[in-house]
Amino acid sequence: MNLDIQFLIEHQQELKTQDHDSQAAPRFWSVGDYKWIRTSEDDAERYSVYIPEDGESYELESYLKDIKENKELSSEALEAMEDIECEVSALDWIHEYVDSGADLITETEVHYICQNTMFLTKAEAKQHIKQNHYHYTKKVHTYAMTAWRAPKVERLLKILETFDWSSITYLNKR
Repeated sequence: MNLDIQFLIEHQQELKTQDHDSQAAPRFWSVGDYKWIRTSEDDAERYSVYIPEDGESYELESYLKDIKENKELSSEALEAMEDIECEVSALDWIHEYVDSGADLITETEVHYICQNTMFLTKAEAKQHIKQNHYHYTKKVHTYAMTAWRAPKVERLLKILETFDWSSITYLNKR
């Protein structure tokens, strides 16, 4: 019991002094990250190419660089590769020399809140990211949120932040 109360006292101090990230109370932290999703041609930030033979899609520029460095290409293919000027000519080249069923994918990068992440302190969210970095991109970050219209959460967090633990008779009898 004493260890639990000590934990609450320490947690209370952390809640009172941590950065709020301009977020209204009751606040909690989650993990934010970015991912690439399909989009229209007008909104494309990058192109990927789907290679049916591999059953995978790859970011187009990286794919062309990797294939040039790591795949044995004929002199004809290497020479034709020099003529690539845009995404369409890149796809034409891939159709000719790699996979005739390849397809371009237009993508945009979007922010999202990672599922199953909820932390009472920013420090705990940062520690989670540090320990689990391999699940995220290099753009991963803590993300403060408000438990909007959640009166029980608001009350619980207010108790955690303001309760006078020395007022408990049990503690005074130690």
